[in-house]
Amino acid sequence: MSTILNSKQPWVKKALLCDKLSGKKVKCNTCERRCVVPLGKLGFCKTRQNLDGELYTLQYGLSSGISANPMEKKPFFHFWPGSYALTVGSWSCNSLCPWCQNFHISKFSPDPARSEYIAPEKFVELVEKYKCQSTSISFNEPTLSLEWSLDVFKLARGKGFYNTFVTNGYMTLKALRMLYDAGLDALCIDVKGNAEAVRKYCGLDVEVVWRNVHEAKKMGMHVEVVNLVIPGVNDRVDQFRNLARRHLREAGKETPLHFTAYYPAYKFDAPPTPVVVLERAHDIAVSEGLEFVYLGNVSRHRYENTYCPGCRELLIERFGVELVKVNLKGNCCPSCGREIPITGEI
Repeated sequence: MSTILNSKQPWVKKALLCDKLSGKKVKCNTCERRCVVPLGKLGFCKTRQNLDGELYTLQYGLSSGISANPMEKKPFFHFWPGSYALTVGSWSCNSLCPWCQNFHISKFSPDPARSEYIAPEKFVELVEKYKCQSTSISFNEPTLSLEWSLDVFKLARGKGFYNTFVTNGYMTLKALRMLYDAGLDALCIDVKGNAEAVRKYCGLDVEVVWRNVHEAKKMGMHVEVVNLVIPGVNDRVDQFRNLARRHLREAGKETPLHFTAYYPAYKFDAPPTPVVVLERAHDIAVSEGLEFVYLGNVSRHRYENTYCPGCRELLIERFGVELVKVNLKGNCCPSCGREIPITGEI
């Protein structure tokens, strides 16, 4: 431990959110697991360590992968459609999801030997170099890169770029507020199903996630909600109905909701989600009053598109993550004049 503490390695930084406890224990306040970490030990996510009674992040700026992605891939359908975000991931996760598509990074501790260190200044330079309009912290749970994200967002906003998070929404309210204050513009939040499913399979309390959906909206950030539909886990009619009602209450009828198809991965071998189940989820959510409900991971489906809630005019036609046709007058429906809640220009 002392080697890590005394090193000059740039990826080892003091954690910003923690409480010192008796016996040189520390409590991490980055996510709502709020791990109490004994001397020399790691927290649940294995990205934060108690070194001599101080909590340190072990992955400040460690990149497990970087790429320029269409905003629709996040998925953000109502946030700067057609733009690109320079997207970076790190290591590990605070969720136990046994179906994770990115398990090769989310189920592993920070490893400098397998990583590229990217200073915040360098990352923002790359955003400009690759002609992106936004940053995005994604691939694994971005909350675990809180300290680095804060530094990146401040620099990026100063350069006129937007900042996004693709997250399970399990950060503390203090962390969420810090992200907003630093320049976070938009969150794509994966709620992962109802309370029972989220607790059983992910080890999380879904109430925290919905709280953060609500609070992010109150702060003024752009929010889109995702629910991965997994056969036998969260694909019942009553689950879809309850999720739609909760979305309506916490996020509002105009906040996009994405039902995405699951495919077998990591430790989960249930069959892929049938398209008919996704269509059922969509139709239930619409019947409950949600105005922008989408399907994901099913290319060339009519529910990938944006329609006017008033007159059903086709406004944005998509093919996967590509925009095929845009039929808007400003941010309004050209047929009935209904204003469509889209952040940014197309």
